[in-house]
Amino acid sequence: MANPMNRIRWRRWFPLSGVFLLFWFLTASAQDGGLEASLQELSEDAARRYVAPLSSAFGSNLNGGWFHRAPEAEMKGFHLEFGLVAMGTFFPDASRSFSTSGEFIFSVNEASQLVSGADPAVQNELIHLLTTQPSRVTISGPTVIGSSTDRITIDFPGGSYNTSMGEVTLPANQVELPIGGVAGLSEMTTLPLGAFQLTIGTLAGSQFTLRFLPSIALEEDLGTFRYFGYGVQHNPFVWFDENPLPFDLAVSFYTQKMEVGKLFVANATAFGINAGKRIGWGVLNLTPYAGYMLERSRMDVSYQYIVSTPAGPMEQNITFGLEGENRNRIILGLSLRLLLVNLNLDYNISRYNSITLGVNIII
Repeated sequence: MANPMNRIRWRRWFPLSGVFLLFWFLTASAQDGGLEASLQELSEDAARRYVAPLSSAFGSNLNGGWFHRAPEAEMKGFHLEFGLVAMGTFFPDASRSFSTSGEFIFSVNEASQLVSGADPAVQNELIHLLTTQPSRVTISGPTVIGSSTDRITIDFPGGSYNTSMGEVTLPANQVELPIGGVAGLSEMTTLPLGAFQLTIGTLAGSQFTLRFLPSIALEEDLGTFRYFGYGVQHNPFVWFDENPLPFDLAVSFYTQKMEVGKLFVANATAFGINAGKRIGWGVLNLTPYAGYMLERSRMDVSYQYIVSTPAGPMEQNITFGLEGENRNRIILGLSLRLLLVNLNLDYNISRYNSITLGVNIII
């Protein structure tokens, strides 16, 4: 198997944040034995459940790490931050396996197993039917982050088929696919991600944030990785004579988009409220902060489903969307400023819990 790292066309430089992407993008995007290769052997019903943990984990990461303070209630001021934010979402144990009912088209080899007990005179007819028409089956096994040694199995309930020799009944049987968790992902307990982040303010109690990574050329047939997002925080007490609360408060909105070539596109949006209390001086202080956010994320997956038939490989373009499981989150964090450097760490409580770390230069 080719080393996936040797098949990536690197740009002249790759940002530090790429370390966090390395675990997934450069290991499992489209290399031999990687995610795309696994998807090519899965029907849409199976693929949806197989990649679902990635959809939720990416959505959780994208919506995390956006703030570590609330802007002050001032009409005009200058505040600039630039640095790196790192996010890590924890995979629940239940996300490592799946079981679902759906439609599946068998390959020649798989169909041959199912018809092995039938009359040899009609076996080719039965193979043709099984490889050209979808069968209703039960599909179960590891997800993309499940065990790489376990295999996805197809439970065929049996059925009756019309042939040139009359109706033939095939018994229930089970077929094992050569697909398990993707190497490089199967042992992961956390999905990491990182990006550069720039925040500037304050204008009418608001500060604005950009999050980005430089585009990265993947394999020629895969395309390009792109990521960009933005958001705004606003302190509503800027419109009052004075802040009636003993802490700073802000409402916020954030949105972003990530493209991994032609394989998938992830979008995420979040809005909510957060509060923080600065303790200390201007360049040496500690700020506990907390927030509550409503969020949504979606991952659109595109791939070619390839089935081996008696007439040769049959390709079917499949595209589907997956909604992330997180719908809201509670954020609890602590921020420390030492002169021009700010460090912050917070924990996010949701269906998929996560942790975020920020390192910024503040002017």
